[in-house]
Amino acid sequence: MPELPEVETVRRGLAPSMEGAVLRELELRRNDLRFPFPADFAQAVSGRGITSLSRRAKYLLIDLDDGKTIIAHLGMSGSFRVEAGQKAQMPGEFHHPRSKDEKHDHVVFHLTGGSGDARVIYNDPRRFGFMDVVKRADMAGHPFFRDLGPEPTGNELDADYLARRFAGKAQPLKSALLDQKNIAGLGNIYVCEALWRSHLSPLRAAGTLVADAGGPTGALLALVDAIRAVIADAIAAGGSSLRDHIQTDGSLGYFQHSFSVYDRESQPCGTPGCGGTVSRIVQAGRSSFYCAACQS
Repeated sequence: MPELPEVETVRRGLAPSMEGAVLRELELRRNDLRFPFPADFAQAVSGRGITSLSRRAKYLLIDLDDGKTIIAHLGMSGSFRVEAGQKAQMPGEFHHPRSKDEKHDHVVFHLTGGSGDARVIYNDPRRFGFMDVVKRADMAGHPFFRDLGPEPTGNELDADYLARRFAGKAQPLKSALLDQKNIAGLGNIYVCEALWRSHLSPLRAAGTLVADAGGPTGALLALVDAIRAVIADAIAAGGSSLRDHIQTDGSLGYFQHSFSVYDRESQPCGTPGCGGTVSRIVQAGRSSFYCAACQS
């Protein structure tokens, strides 16, 4: 599933075509994706101006000029592409094949903007993605958002906050970091990478990173720095582009080539002087990659 950096890459790729344009028509080519589309979805948003694109956790948010927001989630295999005129704008060197089967083009945003007409097409072979529309003023109470923790890129995430969340918790650190109530949008890939950078085991109890007085330990301070750094690196690189994810211009990101532990089972650990190898274990049905020699 695309993680936060991939969704941020999509947002940045779509913004030049969508922000400031008029959504002349929303074309729905089926009645549902993972969930049914809202009643009168197309009628509610067609004809509206698009004021901005933003992101919350792994959700893409398309703000309209009447105070409504289209919520889009890519699911497992969802992707957007931009077409202008009769040609698809898909530059870039492909490292993995992507679906070009139009039968998986389920939603089309027909746009009119200063540079002419364009189409933004949502393609999703597995149909695990979904879309909704809500009033922006009501978004904080929406079931998708009301329990989300702070963004890993925002000022709200700091070691003091995580100390309060982790205090007394025997829960494995990996599971605590994947809990969206603790941190919004942090996924499996980048948790593995952040734990490696901070030399912390995914099996370690979350509560051990909290000092007796309730404040953060040095290890927790290092973890917060690692989370921020790994997300920033991934966004800068354009997302990891694993499996079905591609950038909106058709090109793939390259951050997967610089993973330090994720999907590197049995390979040498990259920590200078470590000498260990990367192991794979399964926690709560998900693969964890780490070096037992230098992560404790």
